[in-house]
Amino acid sequence: MTTAPTAGGAPTSFLEVRDLRIHFPTDDGLVKSVDGLSFRLEKGRTLGIVGESGSGKSVTSLGIMGLHTVGQYGRRKARISGEIWLDGKELMSADPDEVRRLRGREMAMIFQDPLSAMHPYFTVGAQIVEAYRVHHDVDKKTARTRAVELLDRVGIPQPDRRVDDYPHQFSGGMRQRAMIAMALVNNPELLIADEPTTALDVTVQAQILDLIRDLQKEFGSAVIVITHDLGVVAELADDILVMYGGRCVERGPAEQVFHAPQHPYTWGLLGSMPRIDREQTERLIPVKGSPPSLINVPDGCAFNPRCPYADLPKGGITRTERPELRPVPDAGDGRPHLTACHLPQQDRTRIWNEEIAPKL
Repeated sequence: MTTAPTAGGAPTSFLEVRDLRIHFPTDDGLVKSVDGLSFRLEKGRTLGIVGESGSGKSVTSLGIMGLHTVGQYGRRKARISGEIWLDGKELMSADPDEVRRLRGREMAMIFQDPLSAMHPYFTVGAQIVEAYRVHHDVDKKTARTRAVELLDRVGIPQPDRRVDDYPHQFSGGMRQRAMIAMALVNNPELLIADEPTTALDVTVQAQILDLIRDLQKEFGSAVIVITHDLGVVAELADDILVMYGGRCVERGPAEQVFHAPQHPYTWGLLGSMPRIDREQTERLIPVKGSPPSLINVPDGCAFNPRCPYADLPKGGITRTERPELRPVPDAGDGRPHLTACHLPQQDRTRIWNEEIAPKL
């Protein structure tokens, strides 16, 4: 496994993704699911990755885990490039067996649908035991004790009995807790949660979010939360990365992204989110149009067909030149706030203060 620095320099963060590209060849063309994504994450911090379905969020997580041949496009061989550094080790050039040894021990994932992610023919306890014994030379009795301990830790009642139940015998919220227990059984330093509260009622959602937060404090893990629900990232995330069309369009501290967002797509996401802390007198403002095809991504800014401000920059640059991530001036606390938008800074500030923020 590569540990020496590459041309981009030695990584300074626990997780560092550099220019990640994951493309899938299909009969209709090349699907550019992730197209040049870069970010960093420190231990003890949470990164929220948000965006609509099809923006590349889940494929990013599968790429980090080394599972990029699996997903909505079947088991076709993905074309993947870039660098993924985990605790000073470069994973893209690593032997697949070495990445497999890291998976579950140093990095783990909570999948979107635990009912399909867990094997229906084996008990929940047997699956947690297997996940533990793969990385530890212990007997089944010791591993079972560890499984019961983790089920109890994630709040499953009567864990010594429920450890022998099958996934279908658990409720949705209990299955999600069992999935979290399986992910945490080896005390991973990186935890990826892909839509951890999808299809759960709001009470169970709150319990799951509290559980992830408490476990992060206990284990000191770096956490990536992938979701389309801005309420989830507002609850958990220290930093937010907004994806659109396989690329990052805005990235920065959560407080800045929520209170001074810089990209029209982020404005659209915030405008379509219901508020419970104030009386809602007007209808929510949806993002008009549909997400772009990842086979035929629009030229220029991928958001330009849906952006109400696409004609403001002179020369039609939004339709001809793809914007790169640039720092936002006077972002605040020293952590970078970046956006990929052709709108001049003064126009973004004016539109947010005068047109968008008053309606939220």
